[in-house]
Amino acid sequence: MSILHTVNKSPFERDSLDSCLKFAQEGDAVLLIEDGVYAALAGTAAESKVKDAMSRVKLYALAPDFKARGFSEERAIGGIGLVDYSGFVDLAAEHAKVQAWL
Repeated sequence: MSILHTVNKSPFERDSLDSCLKFAQEGDAVLLIEDGVYAALAGTAAESKVKDAMSRVKLYALAPDFKARGFSEERAIGGIGLVDYSGFVDLAAEHAKVQAWL
């Protein structure tokens, strides 16, 4: 039973991402939304943590939130999927549960 985890807080302000990654199991997916997309930026202090997690969970970022903060897709860590709102719905439908980390 796979879970879609959503993280909407910046990893530089809250520990929501850390908590999420601690409990996420192999086969789960993590979708970074709102300020959570800051964790998807290459070259930040969060990059190594995110890359380590990618060995067991799939990571995505909501592209409209990424772009709303002035970031181009090239700024994303390699391997993170950028999805639109339709992709968000598809991810929710593909997983048995959705867990929001606040």
